Amino acid sequence: MAAPTWYGAGLLRSVLGVWHLGPQASREWKAPLRSLLGCQKRFVSCVVGTSFSGPRLASASRNYGQGSALDCLLGFPQANSSPTSCVPAVSMYRDEQDLLLVRPPDMAENPRVLHVVLLGAPNAGKSTLSNQLLGRKVFPVSKKVHTTRCQALGVITEKETQLILLDTPGIISPAKQKRHHLELSLLEDPWKSMESADLVIVLVDVSDKWTRNQISPQVLQCLTQFSQVPSILVLNKVDCLKQKAVLLELTAALTEGVVNGKKLNMKQAFHSHGGTHCPSPAAKNPNTQSVRNPQRIGWPHFQEIFMLSSLSQEDVKILKQYLLAQAQPGPWEFHSGVLTNQTPEEICTNKVREKLLEHLPQEIPYGVQQKTVVWEEGPSGELVIQQNLLVPKESHVRTLIGQKGQLISQIAQEVGHDLMDIFLCDVHIRLSVKLLK
Repeated sequence: MAAPTWYGAGLLRSVLGVWHLGPQASREWKAPLRSLLGCQKRFVSCVVGTSFSGPRLASASRNYGQGSALDCLLGFPQANSSPTSCVPAVSMYRDEQDLLLVRPPDMAENPRVLHVVLLGAPNAGKSTLSNQLLGRKVFPVSKKVHTTRCQALGVITEKETQLILLDTPGIISPAKQKRHHLELSLLEDPWKSMESADLVIVLVDVSDKWTRNQISPQVLQCLTQFSQVPSILVLNKVDCLKQKAVLLELTAALTEGVVNGKKLNMKQAFHSHGGTHCPSPAAKNPNTQSVRNPQRIGWPHFQEIFMLSSLSQEDVKILKQYLLAQAQPGPWEFHSGVLTNQTPEEICTNKVREKLLEHLPQEIPYGVQQKTVVWEEGPSGELVIQQNLLVPKESHVRTLIGQKGQLISQIAQEVGHDLMDIFLCDVHIRLSVKLLK
């Protein structure tokens, strides 16, 4: 299905860099992009432990700013939103979450549904985008690779439409999985997700000069095997590019010059920009190659292109509206109160691992084993959690604790804040570091 014409206009505005360029620069870029698209309208046992006890809800809400999930629950005014647009919370009780997942969908009269799979190289930003689309940070995010270890599901329900997001691990090769002894789920889950996909989002981090010049061979292989599934290209972190002309070059390479069946007029675009020249991806990376065709670095069957800036949420909103518009008539799979299929314990474990990856150096966080020993409701209704972190070396114990226990304390505090916004309740979390025996 061809995209409605105004989505391309959103694409054009994003490519133009209007979010931080002045009016003159904006006018300067209109010509090349118009010609490009052919004027179409688109953290030593018993040694240390630390805890975080969350403040009461009302004061906690103020820490998140206007429009947070806590504000929504407590009835504070919402900027540019209606009461019906509140993002559902996740229950802190596993049995309640399990019951909700099997509860019959409360469908609208004319329900629509769309299964969306996010594909990309490791650390391309898939979980970050999923969290932004969902409106709540339920998926772990860090700058280190393999933060997402298995497929996770998120649900967006708006009016009569339900979007089911499948956040997959970054696709890796069988050789890499075997060489680094990685979980089999990192290898298999992205492929399994494609079997139920209605639409594929291929995410490319354009701020990473080592990976941005081609779609990864494994992603290309997946797209080729499931070529019947419509796909769109999302270029992430475009605000990090100093030369906006690079976007034109990347667009041409990653799409093989074709979008929605129409050829991109690159020569005229570059000519209109006054002769700006960027080396081709092949010239920058002579080792670039793909699965079956040594010359293939892109995919010529994308229906649409979107460009996201980390400086603004408007681009994500445009993408979300596009996804909602692509939904087809069909029954919902989940009740509108469902946000994710993860258990509360899984969310907590993922959040702790996220912070470990963020704060610990090198390979240390990958060797930490997590064990939740306490998960209960406190006397005042707060969620009480105790999790043991097991590490293989005493040096790792010292590193994780930090000077005077500052690092482990910071990790507990950050996890507690995140969990409060997910469960919408006060959280008391204690993290204890133990030497693995």
